[in-house]
Amino acid sequence: MTIPTFEQIMPVILDLAIEADSIAIRKCMDVIADRFHLTEEEREQTLPSGKQKVLYNRTYWASFDLLKAGLLNKSQRGIYVITERGRQVHATDRNKLGRQYLSRFPEYAEYISPNKSNDSESQSSDIAETVTLTPQERIEKAHRELNQILKANLMERILSCSPEFFEKLIIDLMIGMGYGGSLKEAAEHVGKANDGGIDGVINEDQLGLDRIYLQAKRYAKGNTVGRQALQGFAGSLLGRGANKGVFVITSSFTQGAVDYVENLPQRIVLIDGEQLTSLMVKYGVGVRMEQRFELMKADEDYYIED
Repeated sequence: MTIPTFEQIMPVILDLAIEADSIAIRKCMDVIADRFHLTEEEREQTLPSGKQKVLYNRTYWASFDLLKAGLLNKSQRGIYVITERGRQVHATDRNKLGRQYLSRFPEYAEYISPNKSNDSESQSSDIAETVTLTPQERIEKAHRELNQILKANLMERILSCSPEFFEKLIIDLMIGMGYGGSLKEAAEHVGKANDGGIDGVINEDQLGLDRIYLQAKRYAKGNTVGRQALQGFAGSLLGRGANKGVFVITSSFTQGAVDYVENLPQRIVLIDGEQLTSLMVKYGVGVRMEQRFELMKADEDYYIED
């Protein structure tokens, strides 16, 4: 039998989650392989890169999609437990599981297509678009989707870490972007109980002729940050005689907050959750290269005969 798709693996994962208090993805693989009567060769088959088994890759993505749809919860790294929603779906719609089915849940629909309508008409349009795309366009579309999934994963990890870790992450990001000449010595983590509204300081240049003050706050997605928080940060800058600051959050800013900083004498840059994860991916902070694809084409000049 061929290796099951990640959608075919979804109901088996829910089966295992129902049967046990918690499940580990790596320990699921033998059960899944047995359920689908895979040969030893199929169990050991790897992706073209040779870095990961196909079965593990598909099992991971199946569990990740169930997690994003709220059918599973993560208790610790690689360990999942079933939710009440997962139990209900398992009891009524186990055999309907797949991306299209999971899209009925708002959090999954947002994860798949953030800031985009996810009604049935929109989904049909997406399917039709995929069919008409060229191979290169499909590659680029898949790349964008994987990046979106990565950013959602990064935000999940950030929110599970301590405030102190998040503050240090922002300093690492600023250094990764080239501030302070990418020298660790150019940054200072200030955040503590009486930090005066400042979590970090970083030199804008290697000599420290100008300094940028940082504020980093973790908020759940729906908790927007308004003008009041920015007024406090602006006051902290004024108290230090500073005129440059960066305010980073994991959620979003209200329009009032955006309008407020535009009219300040100090220069305050706002970075919301979407921008934060995009910058982390762009500058390689908290991420690593998994694999690289090279797209080749025929060299037309080579085939010109004299």
